[in-house]
Amino acid sequence: METENRKAKVLEGAQEEVAEAPEESMEDWFNRGVGDIEEGEVVRGRVVEVRDSEVLVDIGYKSEGTIAMEEFRHAGTLPKVGDEIEVYLESKEDSEGLIVLSKDKADKIKVWDAISKSHDSGTPVEGKVVEVVKGGLSVDVGVRAFLPGSQVDLRPVKNLASMLGQMIRAKVIKLNRRRGNVVLSRRAVLEEEREEKRKHTLSVLSEGMVLTGAVKNITDYGAFIDLGGIDGLLHVTDMSWGRVGHPSEIFQIGDQVEVVVLHFDRETGRVSLGYKQKSSDPWAVVDERYPVGAKAQGRVVSLTNYGAFVELEAGVEGLVHVSEMSWTRRVRHPSKLVNVGDMVDVMVLDVNKATKRISLGMKQVEADPWATIEERYKPGERVEGKVRNLTDFGAFVELEPGVDGLLHISDMSWTRNIGHPSEILKKGQSVDTQVLNVDRDNKRISLGLKQIQPDPWESVSQRYPMGSRVTGKIVRLTDFGAFVELEPGVDGLLHISQMSTRPIASPSDLVNVGDELTLMVIRVDPNERRIGLSLKDLAAAILEEPSQADARGRGKGRKRRGGEDFDEDEE
Repeated sequence: METENRKAKVLEGAQEEVAEAPEESMEDWFNRGVGDIEEGEVVRGRVVEVRDSEVLVDIGYKSEGTIAMEEFRHAGTLPKVGDEIEVYLESKEDSEGLIVLSKDKADKIKVWDAISKSHDSGTPVEGKVVEVVKGGLSVDVGVRAFLPGSQVDLRPVKNLASMLGQMIRAKVIKLNRRRGNVVLSRRAVLEEEREEKRKHTLSVLSEGMVLTGAVKNITDYGAFIDLGGIDGLLHVTDMSWGRVGHPSEIFQIGDQVEVVVLHFDRETGRVSLGYKQKSSDPWAVVDERYPVGAKAQGRVVSLTNYGAFVELEAGVEGLVHVSEMSWTRRVRHPSKLVNVGDMVDVMVLDVNKATKRISLGMKQVEADPWATIEERYKPGERVEGKVRNLTDFGAFVELEPGVDGLLHISDMSWTRNIGHPSEILKKGQSVDTQVLNVDRDNKRISLGLKQIQPDPWESVSQRYPMGSRVTGKIVRLTDFGAFVELEPGVDGLLHISQMSTRPIASPSDLVNVGDELTLMVIRVDPNERRIGLSLKDLAAAILEEPSQADARGRGKGRKRRGGEDFDEDEE
């Protein structure tokens, strides 16, 4: 019954059309529909009824066709009565007398026709990147198409996943409809676009133009800027009026930068660009902005062995030489006082606009502590300081911030022969000293440690007269003898030749460190601070003492005769 009703509707519609065109019979109308439509064709139709599971479509044939509602759901659009759509005629009549239609197949045929047309004409197709596959990307252009990795961009793309979800335009470079294979090239489209941009850029490019481009590549000597199909070189010397160590300090790949065309060679296509030329040269008025003697503040931008470069303003840098960093400290390297990025106060010492050089000073913004040093430190005064550093020749003692005095090794002890200051001093130790000399011009203060105590050598001749016997302890052995401590700070030398009457190869053959000996003083020299001692002379003296006594006793009865001695008893 339902089928009959459908046929009745079709007949009713046909009669209406015949009524409007009486010159054509109904039989002619049916024959025309049958003859014009063939199975396997894509035809246009009109939605006449929408049901839950199917849609009825009138394609002008003797009966309506049906399309499963699921096909419309796949497409993402639900039909409405009256919509005109393209459908694929699968069969002119099924078992129920209805024609069989397909929207999915019509859409696919339409897509393949469009792809084939694009392939033949070379026009791009649009699609969405949906998946990363082996060797490239999968792109939905109505059907799945393959975009090789080498054809994704003008340059190799390291991270293909970054392209997911993007809408792209690409050319169809290979097509096999029977196998369903489509190969795309986005690079071909980009190359054409670049060439078009290049032609346009070349046609309008002229020296002095201000253009915006993207940083394409960075080298040690500059950056290449994409101006639109043509690259220009922005040399490092044209990036800033100031000093630039490397282009990457200013630009990064991908940055959009506004540049000035400095030179354009149409024959070679080479373009020289400038960035600093967008603004006036700050060095043109630098002597007016920074006169000699003026104080300024700047940022430390780089350090060298000989000083620190300080940026006073964009494009204007000055050098603070190490000799101009401190009134008091001998700066071996600028990093001892400043670091890159520090803000410092400086004074302009010299300006050379021709060579674009400014000499700056850090110490000049502060008072020179050495200007009044003689008022604060007078020779003979006792001062306290902290040992800041030890050297082979002495110790530097900090008397106040920035003012050090030198305690020479020769002024540490009246008596001891000190080999290194570390024998009596430690770094960071507080020590009392005496000011020996102040040299304001050379910024030097000489200090003494031994001078705060009396010199024991001034009276050493009275305490240790020649020929006297002394007792001491051996404190050090050398190849030529042994040093004997007679009292704290007073040592005497027992030379190897004074140890014994017989030859000795080494002092250690006879004595050892720590031995206590009684010796004879054979030499005293307060000026050279030397005392000579003898063991063999003491032994000889001891041996001579009894014989001398006997000789004196016998001498009472002896007389001299004819040049000979004789006893009175013999007479």
